[in-house]
Amino acid sequence: MDKENKEKKGFFAKLKEGLSKTKKNFTEQIENIIFAHRKIDDEFLEELEEILITSDMGVETTLDIIEYIKQEVKKNKVDDTGEIKNLIKKYLVEMLEKHKEVETDNTKQQVLLIVGVNGVGKTTSIGKIAYRLKNSGQKVIVAAADTFRAAAVEQLKEWCIRANVDIIASENGSDPGAVIFDAIQAAKARKSDILICDTAGRLHNKKNLMNELSKLFKILDKEFPEAKINVYLVIDATTGQNGIIQAKLFAETCQLDGLILTKLDGTAKGGIAFPIINELNIPIKYVGVGEKIDDLQPFDANDFVNAIFE
Repeated sequence: MDKENKEKKGFFAKLKEGLSKTKKNFTEQIENIIFAHRKIDDEFLEELEEILITSDMGVETTLDIIEYIKQEVKKNKVDDTGEIKNLIKKYLVEMLEKHKEVETDNTKQQVLLIVGVNGVGKTTSIGKIAYRLKNSGQKVIVAAADTFRAAAVEQLKEWCIRANVDIIASENGSDPGAVIFDAIQAAKARKSDILICDTAGRLHNKKNLMNELSKLFKILDKEFPEAKINVYLVIDATTGQNGIIQAKLFAETCQLDGLILTKLDGTAKGGIAFPIINELNIPIKYVGVGEKIDDLQPFDANDFVNAIFE
């Protein structure tokens, strides 16, 4: 088995293990009603709807799934409840693929702005992404622009040592814009492939958040117009439906290009991935399934759905 296949197999095993609580919460309940019902009728669909909603699928995504099942049942004359898992799997994979970002071959220098509220795993995610990108042969610089939280800069320095990447940092309480400015100059001088910027996780109110982010965007636009800028939002999967509220709030303040879903291994709420993508049309880029430096994985729709259903 070549290295890439071996790594992918190892990733899937980790993902499957990480999503085991979600699988127990979600798949086992579906299997119970499949066992209790022989036919796909209104009573069965009502019970299924209830399971989907309580499994953090959200009302909108649940209704879409139920409608899809009804159409498939009618079109293909399916009436055996044993087919339900395959129908849900098919719908979810297609929905995730539909919202997948088309990757473009980009030779530009890149800036990755990481946003999210405090406590979601933002700093650790940056360390893990930096490690992954460095291992893939890219030159990475990290900017420690979350200068408001005392431990954030020190924590990020530790992760950058582990990932073996350069970090641009300043004193706690200094201006985040100044850190970004210095990091841009370093990225240009050292010809880095990607500059990853940590940002303050304060969410006192929308206006405050918008002001802080718009300041950083102005500096990036002025000092680094040639770079491709992406904004990734980190969401803690254990917060369930609250994650959607956070995503909506951030989407109102800036253009979100991707999501990082963390702490999937500590929750039964992994189903939150589906309504976030379905309702907000933002692709998930990475999923976190553990504490180790290589436990943040690129998101794969087939693997994610299979890990929940297998």
